[in-house]
Amino acid sequence: MKETKISQVQLFLAGDSTMATCPSHEAPMAGWGQMFQSFFTEDVRVFNEAMGGRSSNSFIEEGRLKVILERIKPGDYLFIQFGHNDQKSYGTQPFTSYQSHLEQYITGAWVAGAIPVLITSVNRRKFSEEGKLQNTLGDYPAAMTQLAEQFNVPLIDLWSKTKTLYESLGAKGSKQLFVWFNEGEHPNYPQGIQDDTHFCEKGAREVGKLVIEGIKELELPLSECLKAN
Repeated sequence: MKETKISQVQLFLAGDSTMATCPSHEAPMAGWGQMFQSFFTEDVRVFNEAMGGRSSNSFIEEGRLKVILERIKPGDYLFIQFGHNDQKSYGTQPFTSYQSHLEQYITGAWVAGAIPVLITSVNRRKFSEEGKLQNTLGDYPAAMTQLAEQFNVPLIDLWSKTKTLYESLGAKGSKQLFVWFNEGEHPNYPQGIQDDTHFCEKGAREVGKLVIEGIKELELPLSECLKAN
């Protein structure tokens, strides 16, 4: 008698460009979600639905959350990371509209029997003269943390984790995580680029490791599906 194969757990990622899969013409720029499947066994299928330029509200307005909620099923996961674009004029306010939009992701996952996980935004690489990382995200990380506590939702504090990572490498060393090229150094960036927001493939993988670290710390059942390495 053949054993019945347990269906794959689906892991949906909703977020902005720091999570998104970047097009080939932007390589080696990469969001951490682009690397995320490589951390899991075949028991998990990652669907990276993150898109550049999206905020917690525009992702909903464009119907992107609706598409996820139509596909998500009991036992699946929805990882939610917004903040960078919520700061912009078309975005939200931290302790009011931002939180109310995040609630829609949380309740939508719950209704479907899925597990929502909130993830604070990654830091931008901006150092003070004293070598300390500066907060460029205002109250958005604190607002998400507050909401997670209020709704008893698992939280991965990627904002704090990336701060520790960048500072451990220092102002100069942390450049290796981002897309930095001199003029003529890379064919996709002939004029050069100094991007302190978006990761290169190495940086995306390192940040992905921090998310995995968070999964283990939360002792989510998802951690049982991680590869040994």
